Amino acid sequence: PPSPPCRPLSSATPSPPTCLALRGPPSPAGAPPWSCSGLPWPCARVLAGQSDGAVASLSACDALFSAAGLGDLGTHFGTDRPEMADASGVTLLKQAARIVADAGFVIGNIAIQVIGNQPKLGPRRLEAQDALHAAVMAPVSISATTTDGLGLTGRSEGIAAIATAIVFASPSRPL
Repeated sequence: PPSPPCRPLSSATPSPPTCLALRGPPSPAGAPPWSCSGLPWPCARVLAGQSDGAVASLSACDALFSAAGLGDLGTHFGTDRPEMADASGVTLLKQAARIVADAGFVIGNIAIQVIGNQPKLGPRRLEAQDALHAAVMAPVSISATTTDGLGLTGRSEGIAAIATAIVFASPSRPL
């Protein structure tokens, strides 16, 4: 039998805003050890970019800002703010969570997928989730995949992360 038609959510069924964010700056040659998902990875190369290039944390920031309708990472921590240049990804994620909360939202959860050949996140997944949970005080799930040799991540020239965030209006937020 054919599938039933999709039905839009009724106005009585609130749908929280979500966002999908993607980041993937290239890794410079000869770079020092790198941080991903709030953890140091001495076997991997650091990524170029603002802060420590921690794509998982930075993607989570973008997802939170967009889901709350508050712009993006550059809006809040752009290159025009030199004081943020050396901030860690976890530091920026903590500040992003505070900005979202101050705007009247509660973080439901964040899901992050890291795309690249290195580092292998599986053995430290729970540790990484705990580190990012501590930054936002909300559930964070992390998964990882490769592109099977395709593109800059497949050639180990960089790493990408895709994050999705769900935020809810705080009951005390004015309409």
